[in-house]
Amino acid sequence: MSTEHPPVTDWATDFDHTDPVYAANPFPIWDDIRASECPVAHTERYGGAWLPTSHALVSEIAYDKERFTSRSPVMSEHRPPIELAPRGIAAPISSDPPFHKGARRLLLPAFAPQAIDKLEQSTRDYCHELIEAMGDRDVVDAAQEYAQHIPVRVIARMLGFPEDDADRFREFVVHVLEGVDLPEERREEGMVTLFEYLQAQVEDHVANPRDDLTSYLIAAEMDGEPLPMEHVGGTIALLLIAGIDTTWSAIGASIFHLASTAADRQRLADEPDLLPVAMEELLRAYAPVTMARLVKEDMDFHGCPMKAEDWVLLPFPAANRDPEAFEHADQVIIDREVNRHAAFGLGIHRCAGSHLARMELRVALEVWLEHFPEFSLADPDAVHWSGGQVRGPRVLPIKVG
Repeated sequence: MSTEHPPVTDWATDFDHTDPVYAANPFPIWDDIRASECPVAHTERYGGAWLPTSHALVSEIAYDKERFTSRSPVMSEHRPPIELAPRGIAAPISSDPPFHKGARRLLLPAFAPQAIDKLEQSTRDYCHELIEAMGDRDVVDAAQEYAQHIPVRVIARMLGFPEDDADRFREFVVHVLEGVDLPEERREEGMVTLFEYLQAQVEDHVANPRDDLTSYLIAAEMDGEPLPMEHVGGTIALLLIAGIDTTWSAIGASIFHLASTAADRQRLADEPDLLPVAMEELLRAYAPVTMARLVKEDMDFHGCPMKAEDWVLLPFPAANRDPEAFEHADQVIIDREVNRHAAFGLGIHRCAGSHLARMELRVALEVWLEHFPEFSLADPDAVHWSGGQVRGPRVLPIKVG
């Protein structure tokens, strides 16, 4: 989306995660940095940022709550004020201890396995509807006609938001996650639009309470006190943005892999019971999410002179491709047995919605394979991947039948 920054010429000293080259194929970039003398890249863009590429270093930072703050999980030209800590801009993902624990606990019932099970049939029905709407064409766009719609419907229903606003939700996602290198005024305009929309939805729920996640948050308490509206709005923004883009990216990337790899596609068609194991490998190999932290105080981190308020990106996809952590890390092995991947993050901010994401991914793939046991990339050169901290195919032409 964004083109405010010049192209990268040296990934070790001037990286940019929004660069089209990075979006299209970051794997060799991570490999080169990881294999170099220093496995942590640096850039002066975004006011200074670091990019560790090994599983060990990504994990160390993710678990380090003392030297890194989570108050903004999205790296951009703008740093949210320090005063926002410990809640941050979108609790609980932006929250530091001890606030984080209570904010996360509030969400757990809504994302428990029993609650997610109740959403499965409606999700499955909708996947069938999406494929039936494609008609009998030979070529369909698995990203634009399928993957991107599924989590939008699920999250809209969970929050009690109008399903007709799906296009607006996708606009919010693109702006928040892909427009990070826009000038601050344009970035701010988009964020104001998002929060004005959320304010209107919250106000409607205050006036007309119903049985959904928005009304639940409005009525919730932490430490015996009602949640401030800033907390409610930030958490809803998190669910709307992260709950949509991460899952749509994982579904699209999984279909991309199967369309690109006939042997894996055929094996899943022949052995549908293998899907849960294969899903975990697809999540490892194509993990969509990179999180951000901010450095609290000047320090030396394994020889890296990190300054207070420097950004640090945590590329969980790079950690998942580290040969020191996974055997044959660069290969997709759909029956991989030992697979403690980091697709859902590491540490206290590990994704609270992992049960939901797994259900949506499994159902989406089951329904897709049921309708299309044979499919392939219609035009590999036409596939387009998103830049930024959530990577997934945005254009994915698939030849079916």
